[in-house]
Amino acid sequence: MHRLPASMLRRQLVLAGLAGAAAWPHPALALPAKALIFPRDRGAHPDFRTEWWYITGQASAAESGGRTFGFQLTFFRSRVESVQGMTSKFAAKQLLFAHAAITDVQGRKLWHDQRIARAGFGVAEASEQDMAVTLRDWSLQAEGSRYTAELPAADFALKLQFEETQSVLLQGKQGLSRKGPDEKQASYYYSQPQLTTRGSLQVQGKTFDVTGKAWLDHEWSQELLHPSAVGWDWIGMNLSDGSALTAFRLRDKDGNALWDGGSFRSAQGALYIFSRGEVVFKPVRRWKSPLTQASYPVEWVVRTPADFYTVRAVLDNQELDSRQSTGAIYWEGLSELTGSNGKPVGSGYLEMTGYAQALRM
Repeated sequence: MHRLPASMLRRQLVLAGLAGAAAWPHPALALPAKALIFPRDRGAHPDFRTEWWYITGQASAAESGGRTFGFQLTFFRSRVESVQGMTSKFAAKQLLFAHAAITDVQGRKLWHDQRIARAGFGVAEASEQDMAVTLRDWSLQAEGSRYTAELPAADFALKLQFEETQSVLLQGKQGLSRKGPDEKQASYYYSQPQLTTRGSLQVQGKTFDVTGKAWLDHEWSQELLHPSAVGWDWIGMNLSDGSALTAFRLRDKDGNALWDGGSFRSAQGALYIFSRGEVVFKPVRRWKSPLTQASYPVEWVVRTPADFYTVRAVLDNQELDSRQSTGAIYWEGLSELTGSNGKPVGSGYLEMTGYAQALRM
């Protein structure tokens, strides 16, 4: 049997995923409210079109004078509906993608890599029992309250452990998070903020032992975006006092908010879920990508019921080109959070999609 070149295989897998999404045979219906059950709901939900596990954070290496890094790892699963009836083992019924990145703050550089494969054959798997996702030599696994991630890449590597310090945060209405004007635009969504982090990051062959804080999101959906939506702006922020802030908006082609939401949980555990219209993103400063010519707001004022915050990227160029896997180009990077009093209150990740091209999910 002839082996397809890797670039051709990637293209076929991506096209198969897009065709599967376009050929979804049943109109999406509003997701029912349900109680999320752990650890089972940390695992995969292969009957749903789209799913991702996402960890971001900031870590420092004490032996290098406090050198600071941001890190991001995301595993995606996509159901290809058009081949679900096939009996062949080689049918790409589920596709797995993964992205990883390190922001070297002092080095002023973003390192990133990506993977893609069809599920099966021991190459790519996502357990339905608990969080256990593997894609070739990349993996993310949970055991009790601890998560382990290993993602070696060409010029960098992550080998990290994360420990829960707080209870799970159910976004939206007990884990059912609305994402658009129609009820069917929703996802099951939970977060695990304030994860203590330790392990090692490697950049260009040099290994740094690091400690820090991280944020985990897990989300799955049948239909996420309204037809008029081109992308979203999102922040997940660990505050220094132990609080956790989520804020997002879905945008149309003119930059107007189609939907917004999020949550704030205090260090004492009091949770407030934001209602439609309570979150406003106002761009302050933009950066133009020399690669794609896309213009991204890298500084925002974000109004929420909890406070008015300023979000500033620690490095302007944190654009990720994932056209060899998910096909998207987006900005995702470590950012600082300042309160309305002008004082730093935390840090986390800002994600912006749909600026280089409209996002389709």
